Amino acid sequence: MSYRLDELAQRFALELRGNGATRIHGVGTLASANGEQLSFLANPVYRRDLAASQAAAVVLRATDAEACRNAALVASEPYVAFARIAALFEPRAAHVPGVHASAVVDPTAQVDPGAHLGPFVSIGARSRIEAGAMIGPACVIGEDCVVGAESVLGARVTLVTRVRLGRRVRIHPGAVLGADGFGLAWARDDGDEPHWIKVPQLGGVAIGDDCEIGANTTIDRGALEDTVLEADVRLDNQIQIGHGAVIGAHTAMAGCAAVAGSARIGRHCLIGGGAGVVGHIRIGDRVTVTAMSLVTHSLDGPGEFSSGTPIQDNHTWRRNAARFRRLDKQLDALARKLRHHPKDPEA
Repeated sequence: MSYRLDELAQRFALELRGNGATRIHGVGTLASANGEQLSFLANPVYRRDLAASQAAAVVLRATDAEACRNAALVASEPYVAFARIAALFEPRAAHVPGVHASAVVDPTAQVDPGAHLGPFVSIGARSRIEAGAMIGPACVIGEDCVVGAESVLGARVTLVTRVRLGRRVRIHPGAVLGADGFGLAWARDDGDEPHWIKVPQLGGVAIGDDCEIGANTTIDRGALEDTVLEADVRLDNQIQIGHGAVIGAHTAMAGCAAVAGSARIGRHCLIGGGAGVVGHIRIGDRVTVTAMSLVTHSLDGPGEFSSGTPIQDNHTWRRNAARFRRLDKQLDALARKLRHHPKDPEA
């Protein structure tokens, strides 16, 4: 598989600088690409690698093109352009429509003839698999689920119950959608020792078109209303989405982030890795939450928000932590001093 540079420039509306007859056989980084591969420069941190790169051509901005001795494809957004070109070289397994002999399909389920069901797949009652969907090995599709057209489920994905996937949804291995939300009521008035009572989770999960859900990510179904991911939401690996949460269209969340129940996150948001969002709050559109932050109250958008202490040497961190523990007492002492000596310049 190869493409001429002028073909790529025309196909993706890019400015070509250099020999358009050069053939591209693959992609790579600036440091590793060879004379038959295409690379890109988007982050200025890697500009130092441009001069020594052996790549046949580089996708970059016009401001970087003068420093490029290779052929170039000039783009206003190099990373986006590179992603589209790189997709041409992604190997994709061919999946023949049909149902594997080891799959188990409930008689009330509907499987389109154009869908593919792999080995040991289970399809529950009243569920529907639409045209072009690909269900990987050992997936479990529970009752009353819908897998939209051209959606792809990797190995061992579980849709527990009442999960509806839109078109072209991609779910990576091990993800679980539609399990019980963490709904509990603390009972202390029925004569027994106080204890937890499980709240029935009667809602479902609704996933919009073109969403992507990472490996081992979990999305709980709602207690009364659905947990919702709008169109083109992208979730990394090992993310937890609590019951009844709503994630707005085109929002992306990095690995190990967690969203508690009934939180609402707006459109075009970016949630960094390991960040947490408490329940029952709202985050507006175009909000960025940096990695390892904890969002404890509603945020209006747009804007960038952070919490926590940046990394520092251990001795400094311990000293500052000790000061932080004493901060409340120090502020109280200062307030008392100001009340008794309001004109004291040292106060």
